[in-house]
Amino acid sequence: VPLADGTMVPTPEVPSPDRIASLLALSDVMGPGWFAADAANVKPGSTVVVVGDGAVGLLGVLSAKQKGAARIISMSRNESRQKLAREFGATNIVSERGDKGVAHIQELTRGVGADSVLECVGTQESMMQAILCTRRGGYVGYVGVPHGVSLDGEGLFYAHVHLHGGPAPVRRFLPQLIDLVWSNKINPGKVFDLTLPLERAADAYRAMDERRAIKVLLQP
Repeated sequence: VPLADGTMVPTPEVPSPDRIASLLALSDVMGPGWFAADAANVKPGSTVVVVGDGAVGLLGVLSAKQKGAARIISMSRNESRQKLAREFGATNIVSERGDKGVAHIQELTRGVGADSVLECVGTQESMMQAILCTRRGGYVGYVGVPHGVSLDGEGLFYAHVHLHGGPAPVRRFLPQLIDLVWSNKINPGKVFDLTLPLERAADAYRAMDERRAIKVLLQP
């Protein structure tokens, strides 16, 4: 499995064609999704909210399920992504954003908030939504690269949440993730919903930017 730094991590043997997509996901979006769940301290039986329905957010849902979360709430407005989120383990879908989204989460959690929130977008709105959806003493794992995010120190102080994130330490998780794919316990390759030839890479990025595709698999 190739990593972003160019190094390789070997698989147990030559993978079968049906495992290729999932192994490619491990070299890209699965690591951040798993790290978001790890940073958010997802535990068996916990209630989890996932902010963001891109490939990383959807694999955050899969990761939370694998870690034993009892309730996983995916925040998504897109019908096809909602469907995949449910397939990966989401128990609830919340389509509202901002204050309305937070209010819906509070309603679903009886005013308590979620034990763990995975922030997989990186905007000001998504970060505040994540923090405000978290119960006191809960955890936010953020892997969306922050752009334009500014946090109020006093507000964060009184929110009383744990906040941890950053670039995913993929190599630390890769042996476990390869084993999960090899044993057919997870299939993260389902995020690839469009396949194009390598020479159409620009079209692939355009499709993802316009949200016509979750993740594009390029073939030589």
